[in-house]
Amino acid sequence: MDEQELTALFMRLGARNPAEWARSQVSEGIPQLARFLFLRQAWNLVVGESDRSWIKAEASRDSTDPGGGIGPALKRLLAQGATEEDLTTIVRVMQWLLLSKLCCLLDDPGDLEDEVKAIAWRLFQVNTNDEPAVVLAGLHESVLETDPTGREMRSSDSPTLR
Repeated sequence: MDEQELTALFMRLGARNPAEWARSQVSEGIPQLARFLFLRQAWNLVVGESDRSWIKAEASRDSTDPGGGIGPALKRLLAQGATEEDLTTIVRVMQWLLLSKLCCLLDDPGDLEDEVKAIAWRLFQVNTNDEPAVVLAGLHESVLETDPTGREMRSSDSPTLR
């Protein structure tokens, strides 16, 4: 695919700065389309900033289930005046931080014990035979750039957005 076709594809897929993604893939050989698609799908797992449905769903979770402590905690916070908007902001930020840290972990396993220092992991794009074709590195560099809001996890009332 040439740069113009790739730019059009990035645009159809909803990328901000589609020409930059395409140019990088064509000129630098970075698998930007795969990187973008992985991050776009990962962001779909993060609570949307206007989604409040998660609160009712989690508040009704059985307290004996794994993660069941969230229900009573949410009920206490709401009873003490916490707003659903604030709770959603807290959850979104924590989910973004986890996503960013997981993307870093894919490139660097961190400080491992001496016996297992040779262990590492990567995320790969695979070919049609499910064999690794190309490594998707540096995902952490693009996490904020792919925030669906376009604000890179900044508040909508942030002075830098006015």
